Amino acid sequence: MAFDIIFPKIGFSMTEGVLAEWLVEDGATVTEGQPLYAIETDKSTNEVEAPASGVLRITGQTGETYEVGVTIGSIE
Repeated sequence: MAFDIIFPKIGFSMTEGVLAEWLVEDGATVTEGQPLYAIETDKSTNEVEAPASGVLRITGQTGETYEVGVTIGSIE
């Protein structure tokens, strides 16, 4: 079963942010709770943890701006 990685809402008024960095490479095995990627907003930079364990499949590109709720990858 695959889990979608959704660009999160961090903060009440956040509508979009920048995918600053993937902390794990595409195809790597990750564990639930492991830091997966970093996002930048106008106020802060935050690391986001893996929602599940499995193999990471990246679709979102570093440096791009994404709206909250957009799928940027999956864990298979």
